[in-house]
Amino acid sequence: MSLPSLTAVLERVPAPVVFIASGLTQYAGAGVAVGLFATLGAGEVGWWRIAFAALVLLLWRRPWRRTWTRHDLGWSVAFGAVLTAMNLTFYLAIEHLPLGTAVAIEFCGPVVVAALTGRGLRSRAAIAAAAAGVVLLAGVTLDSGLSPSDAAIGLGAIAAAATCWGLYILFGRRVARVGAGVDGLAVGMAAGSLLSAPFLAHDAPRVLSDGALVLLLVVVAVCSSVIPYGMEQVVLRRVPPATFAVLLALLPATAAVVGAVMLGQFPGAAQIVGLLCVSAAIVLAPPRD
Repeated sequence: MSLPSLTAVLERVPAPVVFIASGLTQYAGAGVAVGLFATLGAGEVGWWRIAFAALVLLLWRRPWRRTWTRHDLGWSVAFGAVLTAMNLTFYLAIEHLPLGTAVAIEFCGPVVVAALTGRGLRSRAAIAAAAAGVVLLAGVTLDSGLSPSDAAIGLGAIAAAATCWGLYILFGRRVARVGAGVDGLAVGMAAGSLLSAPFLAHDAPRVLSDGALVLLLVVVAVCSSVIPYGMEQVVLRRVPPATFAVLLALLPATAAVVGAVMLGQFPGAAQIVGLLCVSAAIVLAPPRD
């Protein structure tokens, strides 16, 4: 299916459904990535995820055929830098924190965006419900026997990831609204991987000589970057930043499910209540500009 026809299909799918599909693929990829940390380390896995995702998107979209203005190219590069930083700090965090906890705390970034850009009582109620849901999703696993060093590193990394996630929404919407879309995503990821390569690509010969490892990294890249970020570019054109941020509350819920199935990090009663709060937020969120 070509990109225009695929985009047309996604345009007709309700945004929450797109986000659920996006979240399931994204955190399934994260579950695979956790298993690679012993081989490469979190930072290296995060970098290879972006690098392989950029390669897949460049081969698919061939964005050099597009006429780029300096302005659009600059925003795509800035978007890619923020996206890369978000991924690297997130992977560092889930090396030290449970997956569901990390994603829930990272959601503070979208909550701030929603609070700053949302308008009207309905939007504010959606923000409050989403925030309450995320607090419940996070709080149930914070007391999980983490060492002080793991907690300090994990919380510091996820705070940085949360900041980047908020910027990702603002920058990504600008890229989507000017029409760059997935082409801008391809350029941004390529730029982000090149900017961080001097720090994280030092083990490239060993990685590229291991076919099984390369295959797993490609799976992580496609599941955690190509599919979800491509879907989000479609949604970012359709809804305002505050609504997009509220819809992101679906991700902690899907992360908790994936964490339970793939990593044995089972949810409890508080997380179920949190899921109900997130569901209420989705119903309340204004659907479009």
